[in-house]
Amino acid sequence: MAFSRRSFLGAAATSLAFSGFSVRAQDEAVEAETYLNEVEGYGELIADPKGLLDLPQGFRYRVIAQAGETMNDGLLVPGKFDGMGCFAAGEDKVLLVRNHELSVSDIHDGPFGLSQRLIDRIDRKRVWDFQNGEVPLPGGTTTQLYNLKTGQTERQHMSLAGTIVNCAGGVTPWGSWLTCEETTLEAGLEVGKDHGYVFEVPSAHIGLVEPVALKGLGRFKHEAACIDPRTGVVYLTEDLADGLFYRFLPHDRRNLAAGGRLQALGLVDAQEGGDTRNQEEKSFPIKGWKAVRWIDLDGVDNPYDDLRRRGHRAGAAIFSRGEGVHFGAGEVYFTATAGGAAGSGQIFRYVPSPAEGQVGEKDQPGKLQLFVESQNDRVLDYADNLTVAPWGHLIICEDRYSDTLRNHLRGVTPSGKVYTLGRNVFAGNSEFAGACFSPDGTTLFVNVQSPGITLAISGPWATVKA
Repeated sequence: MAFSRRSFLGAAATSLAFSGFSVRAQDEAVEAETYLNEVEGYGELIADPKGLLDLPQGFRYRVIAQAGETMNDGLLVPGKFDGMGCFAAGEDKVLLVRNHELSVSDIHDGPFGLSQRLIDRIDRKRVWDFQNGEVPLPGGTTTQLYNLKTGQTERQHMSLAGTIVNCAGGVTPWGSWLTCEETTLEAGLEVGKDHGYVFEVPSAHIGLVEPVALKGLGRFKHEAACIDPRTGVVYLTEDLADGLFYRFLPHDRRNLAAGGRLQALGLVDAQEGGDTRNQEEKSFPIKGWKAVRWIDLDGVDNPYDDLRRRGHRAGAAIFSRGEGVHFGAGEVYFTATAGGAAGSGQIFRYVPSPAEGQVGEKDQPGKLQLFVESQNDRVLDYADNLTVAPWGHLIICEDRYSDTLRNHLRGVTPSGKVYTLGRNVFAGNSEFAGACFSPDGTTLFVNVQSPGITLAISGPWATVKA
């Protein structure tokens, strides 16, 4: 684990008078730091004596869930923690609904243990799909009842079973979690059904929910979703280098299974819908705004995995790996993990039309802003899941896969300046994911995908300096 700048330079200053430690060496130490702050935020990170999570002064964390633990239903907490939503559950309690991004080959990291010894504990009628018609697929969601006052988990269980690659998702205004499959695996030799759908998990449900694929929301490599509580419109991201940004206009905003219209965002002033990636051609200025239009899509069940290509030909804009999306104060924020000239990521802000999805929208179109584009991977690198903090800043999870780099939690101010909130010590597939706040704003929950842990972080949130 890298030293924090404060601890390293403190040690260097002490030794300077005795060993002739050079200013150049100090400069090299600064250059070796894993992050740079554009604004102070909460100050420098302090090396964690437990060697897990580095946080600023005054912050603390608790590990509240780990892969492999036995849950109340007798199953094991699956691995590969990813997106997560937090819901009020009475005085001092919250419910966390957590995704598990497990593929078919991750069967031994699923909820049934080695040799699938716990498989008889599950109701097979409530499983979406099986491997080779026998073993439930290992992905899905778990639900955890957590007591904020005692810091204890009171209940934990499998809540959706038989899906795969459950990446991110989003909360609904009525207290459920939309979990998204980031795959378009077809029914065939390994699995019995097509995949690439969104499923809804009511947060208060105990036990397995009945799995219903929300097919109107499209079949593609879904990443995340959010809902505008004013209009009921669902916004969706697609994690591909040539992905689109979608919206779903539901026939019944409280029943997404009733269907609706799926559309993709295009830029009004761009030829062929536009390219937001700023790589071959820098066409979208940072902090710039562009009017948008929405392109109707057909064939959204997408048997040929070409929905994005057909959408782009019809006028939809391209985004480079759309990932986290969150609805803030009347606006949508979403990330493009590999966008930008440096390939280190972008954050977009979308302000819906006053007539979003209705007649008159063309006269008052929604607006898209390139809010942040990283120029330096020590400032921001591979922005993935995100949430809006109670004080209006964005909290960003990084997901760079590397044996040498470290992933960070970043804060972003309303002016688009970035600061660092945390750093985990794990290399490789150790992305942060699932950041979400408790309803009272005291606790930030976040996952580390590998080795599979959920953290509850508390501290002096009100002291942020921007």
